[in-house]
Amino acid sequence: MHIKNKCDVIFLSPKPTMSKFGNLQSDGDPNDVTIIRKHQPASRVLKSQADINAAQRRGANIETNKKVMAGGNRQHSAAKNTLRLDEETEELHHERVSLSLGQAMQKARQAKEWTQKDLSTAINEKPQVVSEYETGKAVPNQQILAKMERALGVKLRGKDIGSPLQAAPAKKK
Repeated sequence: MHIKNKCDVIFLSPKPTMSKFGNLQSDGDPNDVTIIRKHQPASRVLKSQADINAAQRRGANIETNKKVMAGGNRQHSAAKNTLRLDEETEELHHERVSLSLGQAMQKARQAKEWTQKDLSTAINEKPQVVSEYETGKAVPNQQILAKMERALGVKLRGKDIGSPLQAAPAKKK
C-alpha cells in the first residue's frame, strides 16, 4: 500500500464504526475502498499551450477563464476624455534653471576653489544636483538655491544674480 500524502488514510475494508457494545463493526461491503483526505488534491494550472494540448489528448476536464482587466492597472486605463487630451496642442514642461545661473554658480564655486563634490557636501546634496544646476538641466528648487547662496556667498535668485550676498542684519532678542 502506498500513501501519497501524510494526510491520506486508506481503508481497504468498509469504514469501521463502533457498535453499542463497544465492538468495531462494518456496515458495508468488505470490498469497498474508502479514501479519506484532509484536503482535496490541488488543481494544476496549465500555462503553456503544449500542456493544454496534452491534457486534451488525455481527456482531462479543462476549464478556461478569461480574466477581465487582468494585469491592467485601472489608474492607467483610458478615460472618456482621451480624444480631448489628444487634441490638446499646449506643450507642458517644467521650467529649468537658466544657463546664466549655472555660470554664476560655477564662477563662485571656482573662486572658492571648490569642486562640485565640495559644494554638494557643503549643502548636503548629491553631486549630481550641483551638476544639473550648473548645466541648466535642473528644475529650480528654492531651498536648494538658498543653501547654495549661503555656501557660495553669492546671490543666485532675483535680479542681480552673481553679486555677493549682503550680510544679513543680526536679529534682536
